[in-house]
Parts: sequence; C-alpha cells; structure tokens
Amino acid sequence: MAAKLRKGDKVIVLAGKDKGKTGNITSVDPKSNKAIVDGINIAIRATRQSQESQGGRIPKAMPVDLSNLAIVDAKGKATRVGFKMDGDKKVRFAKTTGDVI
Repeated sequence: MAAKLRKGDKVIVLAGKDKGKTGNITSVDPKSNKAIVDGINIAIRATRQSQESQGGRIPKAMPVDLSNLAIVDAKGKATRVGFKMDGDKKVRFAKTTGDVI
C-alpha cells in the first residue's frame, strides 16, 4: 500500500502532549507505524561522554504514531490524504482542497 505520510511532509499533531504543533517528518518506520517529527515528542536522554561527543542530557525526538499525525494543506489546516491517477501516475492529494501534494 502506498504511504500517505512521507519523509519531508509538513504535519500537525492531532493528539497527545504536543497537540496542535506542526513540524516536518524526518523519518518514517512503516513496520511499527511510527514517524519521527522534528521538534515534536522531545525526550531527554542521558549519554556518556566519549571521544566524539560531550555527553550529558541531550534532547531527542521520539517516534509518534502515524494515526496521531495529519498532513497540512496549503491553507494550514489538517487534511486527510487521498490517491488519484494523474495521467498514468498515482499521486497524493489533499481531501479538503483537492490539491496534489
């Protein structure tokens, strides 16, 4: 099945502690149905000092379930994603405006 949300998409969070915040997807894991969004779901991780890094308390973006994310359309509103044929290519489009993503 084609992916409705992909790396680089601008999304808005629908549920959870970061509800209403927007960000870009940095990576998607389709097997676990999760995505990492920059600036969303930040956790503090303690790391040891090594020759390459300083160590200490480092903020890290944790995965968010895809069901809690919606793509942002041209008007800045959350929208669902649909698929349609554009000539001989399958393209994604925003259900609210009908624009090709």
